[in-house]
Amino acid sequence: MTAATPPGAYEALLTQRLHQALEASDLVPEHGTVPDAAAPDVLARHVAVAVQRALASAKPEQRAGLVNRVLDLVGAPEDDHVSQIEQLLALRLAGLGEGWPRHRPVTPLSDVALLTNSHGEPNLGAELRAEMASADHVDLLCAFVRWHGIRVLEDSLTELAERGRPLRVITTTYCGATERKALDVLVRRYGAQVKVRYETQSTKLHAKAWLFRRGSGFDTGYVGSSNLSKSALVDGLEWNVRISSVATPTLVRKFEATFDTYWNDAAFLDYDPDRDAELLDRALVEQGGGSRSTQVAAVSGLDVQARPHQVEILEALDVERTVHDRHRNLVVAATGTGKTVVAALDFRRIREQSVAERRGEPRLLFVAHRKEILEQSLRTYREVLKDGSFGELHVGEYKAEQWRHVFASVQSLTAQRLALLDPDRFDVVVVDEFHHADASSYRRLLDHLRPAELLGLTATPERGDGVDVRSFFDGRTAFELRLWTALEADLLCPFHYFGVHDGTDLTRVEYARRAGYDLNGLSDVYTGNDARTRIVLSTLQDRVTDVDSMRALGFCVSVAHAQYMARRFSEDGIPALAVHGGTSAHERDRAFAALKAGDVRCLFAVDLFNEGLDVPDVDTLLLLRPTQSATVFLQQLGRGLRRAPNKAVLTVLDFIGQHRAEYRFDVRYRALTGATRSQLEAQLEQGFPYLPPGSQLVLDAVSQKIVLSNVRSSLRMAKEELLADVRSYASGGRVPTLQEYLDDSGREVADVYRDRGTYGSWTALLRAAGLPTPEAGPGEAALLKRVAALVHVDDDERARAYSRFVTPGAAAYEELSDREQRLARMLFFTLWPNRGGFGAYEEGFDHLRQHPAVVAEVQQLMAGAVERARHVPKPLSPALAHLPVLSHATYRRDELLAGLDYADEKRSTAGHVSGVAWCERTAVDALLINLRKDERAFTPTTMYRDYALSPRLFHWESQNATSPESPTGRRYVEHEAAGSHVVLFTREAPKGEMGTPPFLCLGTATYAEHRGERPMAITWKLQRPMPADVVQTASAASA
Repeated sequence: MTAATPPGAYEALLTQRLHQALEASDLVPEHGTVPDAAAPDVLARHVAVAVQRALASAKPEQRAGLVNRVLDLVGAPEDDHVSQIEQLLALRLAGLGEGWPRHRPVTPLSDVALLTNSHGEPNLGAELRAEMASADHVDLLCAFVRWHGIRVLEDSLTELAERGRPLRVITTTYCGATERKALDVLVRRYGAQVKVRYETQSTKLHAKAWLFRRGSGFDTGYVGSSNLSKSALVDGLEWNVRISSVATPTLVRKFEATFDTYWNDAAFLDYDPDRDAELLDRALVEQGGGSRSTQVAAVSGLDVQARPHQVEILEALDVERTVHDRHRNLVVAATGTGKTVVAALDFRRIREQSVAERRGEPRLLFVAHRKEILEQSLRTYREVLKDGSFGELHVGEYKAEQWRHVFASVQSLTAQRLALLDPDRFDVVVVDEFHHADASSYRRLLDHLRPAELLGLTATPERGDGVDVRSFFDGRTAFELRLWTALEADLLCPFHYFGVHDGTDLTRVEYARRAGYDLNGLSDVYTGNDARTRIVLSTLQDRVTDVDSMRALGFCVSVAHAQYMARRFSEDGIPALAVHGGTSAHERDRAFAALKAGDVRCLFAVDLFNEGLDVPDVDTLLLLRPTQSATVFLQQLGRGLRRAPNKAVLTVLDFIGQHRAEYRFDVRYRALTGATRSQLEAQLEQGFPYLPPGSQLVLDAVSQKIVLSNVRSSLRMAKEELLADVRSYASGGRVPTLQEYLDDSGREVADVYRDRGTYGSWTALLRAAGLPTPEAGPGEAALLKRVAALVHVDDDERARAYSRFVTPGAAAYEELSDREQRLARMLFFTLWPNRGGFGAYEEGFDHLRQHPAVVAEVQQLMAGAVERARHVPKPLSPALAHLPVLSHATYRRDELLAGLDYADEKRSTAGHVSGVAWCERTAVDALLINLRKDERAFTPTTMYRDYALSPRLFHWESQNATSPESPTGRRYVEHEAAGSHVVLFTREAPKGEMGTPPFLCLGTATYAEHRGERPMAITWKLQRPMPADVVQTASAASA
């Protein structure tokens, strides 16, 4: 060890000097490669330090020459040379006179600083005034805005308005702290555009930040703790970091991207004092602790917009109906996520389409089990439809009269009542909270009615009486809101999950591949295990804020285990009860009531809590038995994720023992984190840094070692499990088709074709399992490796065409239509990007047809292709409708380039690696966008270049050499006038779980605006809105 290299964490470039120091050290180094996308920044920082040292030691008259020699060495253009060491400080219009701008910030425009309102440094208010004097565009993001804060900036705001410079302000009603007078003045006096987030359950926006954009490119900003108030700007103990596009370009870029994304988010509403004063006043009173309005009759008249997760649900319903022709659809989402709003928005969409097609007003029946739900649902429909007279109740004392739009209780729809209704009476039937009522009531209702659209809404498809709600919907779920999505949308209570080693050894407990651990064996290990219980009780005291006020559920493996835990807790002074299937309904109700009232602090049960229980106040979960089922695990977690007053977080204590090798931790942690298999190992090592805001996942050292070891071995185990699984489905000598196996086993196509850890193809998997397949052809191995490149196909036309082209006896390439030939070329270049040595397309297809196993696999893969569709594909703009490339369908690079006529008999797709392709014959600029340039989830220097501003607006950076004056730049800007087209394709990252991921076609776009040069930052306006899940992934705010 040397003084220069003490032990610790580093990110030091491995230079010769460092290499020599490491050789002389007795410490063990750990090296890592620099990702290609990050290498330019890493190397540039290294060179900058050396150049700075050289310039500091050089004589003043030598510095310009030294800089120019460095520029020559890296091939910089000669016009970048420095002639004299001076700075341009301002460019003013002739009439402004000398000394403009009147004030400059004390902190140079190119520097960074931490301002704390301390003695001897400028206060934030003075710096903001000086920044405004030269700003061309000002953005303010502020949790609350107050009149006294505006007064401090009054002169500067006046001057900004007089110069006609835009001012945008985003604020909230958080805590009722914003003052309406302040917003009114900003809009009326200073011409500001103001947007307000009307906080309800969510209080996510606490940010305070300014951004000053300048046409000169010298943008600056402030990020910190100061709201727009006098104390924050002048004399408060506030900390604010000054950022600069020169010194911290990545921070300024993220600020711009995130602010613009918020600005285009429908959750932030435009504020007009003449229109919205009453709405703002009411929200400020409610958020400030005043009473919430209880009025239910009046309709506000506001346009109800779907939140992002609700848009995803609506799009999923559209896919089910349009692509799959399925009209009995079930939506599964936790209580409180706005399922009724989705149903109302869905009905609005159906009604608009029906009226447009002159089919008249659709009739609606909305069914629930309680009057209160029906009243609130009617109110929701009236708000969404902006019709205060819409619908009528049929429950209790209310009796429907017109029977056109009816909100009825399931109890009121008796057999006699149903007999009076024509089965085709209603076009749309919605059944809410399916899991609560008697199954026979719903069966009677749904057996009688024949609506054009049936929509079921439920928090959990598994009912307490053993009936699976999915049985009413052909065994399917149209959409299930993922835990990850709900947490990121701030719809559920955040969780703090602690994995605690409990000292148990489960390696001797019997284990079956599908059933998991033997329950009796687990019960023997856990019941009466006082050592483990002491760990549970000790952890509870350490991790729960106040055990005497908690409301906890404990999940046990057996009745004996639950009774034992309840007794031991009670003996330790924590009132507890055990409930199970043998407990009478009356006793169970009393136990739940005691938990709600706080008379009992913990209920222990066996499976009883996995469905149907609704106790929002539960704030602690004890996971006292292993479960390998992701569904059961998420159901258990869901019992505590409901929001409730004074409930800040759900505490989850998971007690982990030494497990058998067959047990798979990856299943539950992937369900919990939303990570892929490949991402999970890294997240475990890093301490799960990418959880939704407010949530934490912490494993103690022993648990982390156990889980990491298990996850690392799971790929090998997964391969063996897959082999055994396939054998078990080949009963009676019949080999299932690929889609039959996927449907019956519940596996995904990625399980068969994953990049590593599988057999790579369905044919290879069947042969490894000893099952019969068609005979092998002469070049089968190479072809089977390429079949995985077709897994992404998700539109019907392409799937049918590909299946047809590989069939022996198919029409020759020359006999195909122009559109079919393009589709054939798309398949050809997907299989052989470098043309495979074939002189003609037909030669390649003839070669493929000589491989019966490959043909069979391609046909089976294509047979299930549309089942995997997540979006509704549509043709591109009318001018490009002849091309078989569709918006919202997915394509590999080779495939889309062939479909756009970039590739042909002379030019293959193998050499194309850039993010742009000019397809001259179709006059299309194809922009191929990686949302993350690096495989790592967070890389600050490479993020925030390409991102979604809104469902229709996309910010994209050109290649570094492109300027507005270059031929390419002019083509981007003037493409409409020139008759060329721009088509956007995106994917999350250049590598994924199955190797190289495909791109999703966002469709055609038109030029909106641009900033800068080399690269140009262009905003494109899409002809068709992006799918909601893509907006979430591509949004800078989500990133």
